[in-house]
Amino acid sequence: MGILFVRDQSVGFKNHVENIAIVGAGGRSGSFIADALIRGKKHRVTAITRSDSTNKMLPGLHDIKQVDYSNHASIVKALKGQEVLIITMNVMANKESQTKLIDAAVEAGVKWIMPNEWGVDLSKVEMSKDCMLRDRLVPVREYIEKAGTDKTRWIGLCCGFWYEFSLAGTEARYGFDFDKKTLTLYDDGNTKINTSTWPQFGRAVASLLSLKILPEDEKDKSPCLSQYNNKSAHVSSFFVSQKDMFESVLRVTGDDEKAWKITHEDIVERYNRAQQMVKEGKMLGFLLTLYSRIFYKDGAGDFNGNLDNDVLGLPKEDLDEATKVAVNMALSGDTNAVE
Repeated sequence: MGILFVRDQSVGFKNHVENIAIVGAGGRSGSFIADALIRGKKHRVTAITRSDSTNKMLPGLHDIKQVDYSNHASIVKALKGQEVLIITMNVMANKESQTKLIDAAVEAGVKWIMPNEWGVDLSKVEMSKDCMLRDRLVPVREYIEKAGTDKTRWIGLCCGFWYEFSLAGTEARYGFDFDKKTLTLYDDGNTKINTSTWPQFGRAVASLLSLKILPEDEKDKSPCLSQYNNKSAHVSSFFVSQKDMFESVLRVTGDDEKAWKITHEDIVERYNRAQQMVKEGKMLGFLLTLYSRIFYKDGAGDFNGNLDNDVLGLPKEDLDEATKVAVNMALSGDTNAVE
């Protein structure tokens, strides 16, 4: 299909998205998307939730619709009139839940689906395989393409791992344990990765879905949502190493470096150790696998060359302010650790 322009559309065509549904709007990541969309005042945001959900919803939502995941018709009904479906779930959520949502969205005429993929850069084939995510996430994209034909498309967002969550979240993630004041540096601790804060992640989704859908004509080179049909946008808050993070932690806490016990671990050995834990059925092994592979020196966690920050008008952020949030999370026990 060739490039489409506004001038080629039928009378009544609106060149912007209005109605957006979010699964997980009351969850940790989904709430940041919902908040950014609500604050933008450009969309009507509907939360799709289970009837037994206990998540608190943000004020300002256009609607809250409860669905029964075992009842296809109820999901279709809830998604009627929606132009975008955003799915936020635990990465280990049942695959069938997402498939049921996709089937219902296609039947309901939803034009875009943002599937449950927010972390690693899936364009890096070997790395995403090693992270044990590629075989889980890419088939979802393919399923949408097949089920949606040319009427429903997916849009991905690659933002790296969430900075606050990962810094606060025990030694298994970015290597920090704030209770014990220990830091495990992977190799020499100087490997830089892209990582994003939750607010930046939410702003990115809201900004992406605020783009006009189509260019006016051949001369119109401004960014459009259609440019991301069956593609991923890439955004980042910081490009930092563990040592950069540690320097920020010291500034925020006022700690002397001597107050921390620092050890080193070869990152390949750490990854291999994690894989052995996976074979033993230990959930922590999956977490270690994700975070160790992204710090390989092959550029696994570096997607600076593909960033859409400027296209989406995202602000520059203060590393220390984000670190402060992470430190407070860690000290309050809000880490959602997987042990």
